[in-house]
Amino acid sequence: MVSRLGFLGVIARLFMWAFLLSLAVVVLYPLLWMVLNGFKTNAELFGNPFALPTDLSFGNYRDAWNRGVSDYLATSVLVTVTSTVATVFISAWAAYGLTRVDIPFNKVLTAVILGGLMLTPTVALVPLVRMFQSIGLYNSFWALLILYTAFRVPFTTFLIRAYMIDLPREVDEAAQIDGAGRWTAFWRIILPMCKPIITSTVLLHVLFAWNEYLFAMVFTNGSDVQTLPVGLTSLMSKHGTDFPVVFAGMVIAAVPVVLLFLFGQRYIVKGLADGIGK
Repeated sequence: MVSRLGFLGVIARLFMWAFLLSLAVVVLYPLLWMVLNGFKTNAELFGNPFALPTDLSFGNYRDAWNRGVSDYLATSVLVTVTSTVATVFISAWAAYGLTRVDIPFNKVLTAVILGGLMLTPTVALVPLVRMFQSIGLYNSFWALLILYTAFRVPFTTFLIRAYMIDLPREVDEAAQIDGAGRWTAFWRIILPMCKPIITSTVLLHVLFAWNEYLFAMVFTNGSDVQTLPVGLTSLMSKHGTDFPVVFAGMVIAAVPVVLLFLFGQRYIVKGLADGIGK
């Protein structure tokens, strides 16, 4: 009986490893295929799209960089970094007020903020376009910064608030006894204690802002303010017959996200588990 259970355990582990290996192939093969096609010529790509390139020349990647990908990359970095800082700071400060400060209508304010989770971007597109056009922010960096921040604050506040709820209130009392004000307690005590969930929300917002397409497409129509997702679409429309250059541009856009995921996946899982689990 024991040997039979041991045999079944070995079979189960083999099936598990086979499943994980298959999943890794399904995920990694498209990325590898995209990278390799960035080294090919059009003739090689259409002749045998699944063959290895004959020459590992970075000419296509250089052409993609010079044809606008560098500008799109710089815009994406600027929008992503600024919106991440703004979103996380506003959300952390809001979560602190909702969990650590006795303010009137606390539950109502919480419901209003979390109600923003139910607002879909597509519903608000038309009024938002008219509003940004009327105030002169349409087709500008500020439009994307405001939109990315506003639509992510409810979700980010929800995560940070869930983590802050169970932090001991004695910490705040000890800070007050030592003469620390609200700002000092938040910045030097509470925020460092929320490092796991802060790290998770930063990584989640970076992934969102880097890959967001709808707002970037609707609210920008100039190449100087286009982010990578929209810029790659423009690259495909301008150089659609030069597919290796398009593939090279897609690889350049994917590298930062892949690296972020590889180095940050542990923090995402840990922070979300600690936050939502509370």
